[in-house]
Amino acid sequence: MTVSILAYDEKTGTFGGAAMTGSLCVGGWVLRGGAESGLSASQGTAPSTLWGEDVLEKMKTGMSAGDAVAQVTDPDTGRAHRQLAAIDLHGNTGHFTGEMSVPICGALEGRGVVVSGNMLADWSVIAAVRDTYLSTKGAMPDRLMAALVAGARAGGDSRGLLSAALLVASRAATPLTLRIDRSAKPLEDLADLLAAARAEPYHGWTRVVPTLDDPYRAPDLVEPEPLPLPETGTE
Repeated sequence: MTVSILAYDEKTGTFGGAAMTGSLCVGGWVLRGGAESGLSASQGTAPSTLWGEDVLEKMKTGMSAGDAVAQVTDPDTGRAHRQLAAIDLHGNTGHFTGEMSVPICGALEGRGVVVSGNMLADWSVIAAVRDTYLSTKGAMPDRLMAALVAGARAGGDSRGLLSAALLVASRAATPLTLRIDRSAKPLEDLADLLAAARAEPYHGWTRVVPTLDDPYRAPDLVEPEPLPLPETGTE
């Protein structure tokens, strides 16, 4: 089972994505994007990382997620084995599920959110992910983590989960990209990694490095003391 969620919080301008699977390296395979393009999730039996990149390029120019997904997936003769979801700069969503995707497979949408899955134990898995995200209050990372946990509890993966990932981006903050590439308890490890990323000194450091809205941001520097001039002899 691979499940991904893409979301946009219009109040804060924050994009978020999360994914979990019973295979390796779900973050590297599935999640892509940022605050200048929106996010994509490319997955499936034969996932295309090219799809993930191409749909971002189209959305970056202002194309809607639905149109971008259609333009990327339609020409691909191998599309029957793949899934793609996207969320654009306005929070609109689009998705595609090929007919040869391992059942139970498909996607569900909500306001500012799209959840995709394949090899599902039941439709309740992606419904739990979507509904938990929409009903959970708080910061984007917390809502995404709650959504993943709910999906795992609703059925999870018959193979067991092996990797999980989280991606959060906005113009006002540095990107948060967390990946657990191989673990017997990837959701627990991802939660621990998120807690570490919010703790000092790492969190303090992220507040002084550049962002899209503040590209020249740097730590306040103390003006150095002027060096004494060398002494000159007199004749």
